[in-house]
Order: sequence, then C-alpha cells, then structure tokens
Amino acid sequence: MTASVGRAPASTEMIDSLVLTSFTVIALLSRVAAEHDLSLTQLRALAILRDREPKMAELADYLGLDRSSVSGLIDRAVRRGLVRRTASSDDGRAVRVTLTQEGQRLARLVTGEVGGLIAPMTGKLGPAEQKRLSVLLNKLVE
Repeated sequence: MTASVGRAPASTEMIDSLVLTSFTVIALLSRVAAEHDLSLTQLRALAILRDREPKMAELADYLGLDRSSVSGLIDRAVRRGLVRRTASSDDGRAVRVTLTQEGQRLARLVTGEVGGLIAPMTGKLGPAEQKRLSVLLNKLVE
C-alpha cells in the first residue's frame, strides 16, 4: 500500500498514540474474552455475528483468516451452543453462520462489558469529541 499523494506522512507521535490505544483496547477485549472462556478471535466473531449472518467465506474475510481456521472456530462455537450453521438460500453450496439465542445473549453481555471498560477512556471526551473520534477512526479503517 502506498501513501496518498499530497498527504503528510504520519507523525511518530500519532503512530505511538494509535499503537498505545490499540494495545489498551486489545488488552480490555482479551480480558473480557478470557472471562467468558473465549479467544480474542472468538470474541471478534461474536461481534461480527451480532448484526449479520455471513457465509463462512465472508466470515473468514471479516476475520482475516483462512476458511479451515474459521471452520474450526465455528465448530467450537457450535459445540458451545453459540452459533448455528444454516444452508444459504442464495447459494446451495454455501453455509451461513448465525448466533443462537445463547450466542446473542453472550454477545450483548460482552458488548456491555467492553463498553463499561472503555467508558473511562471515552468519558474523558465530550459528546462532540466522541463523535469526531468515531468519524476519524472509521475513516482510518475504510
């Protein structure tokens, strides 16, 4: 990936701040995941499945993993009663992954816990700053 023409290079200070923030958030996510006997990747999968029912291949893309890794991840989640596989209505060869009621409950629970742990960080910002931060972060990951 190349830098955009006309854009200033990222400052060391900004990079350091982004990395520190990422480490802090990952530590909080890892803590919540561990408290529910989930890996960080399983927690990410629950978050993805909260508001979509992707095909296995799409879930692999969202997670940045190969399909065999996602298959094993979903096998474990099925055994825990968190997700189910269903045949795709638009492609007979594809399988969609959806949260079960228990998976939905756990996703809501961990979302609330993560929000509670992140609140002390975001609470330092006013509403306008929080909105601006959200816009800027979304712009970074587009």
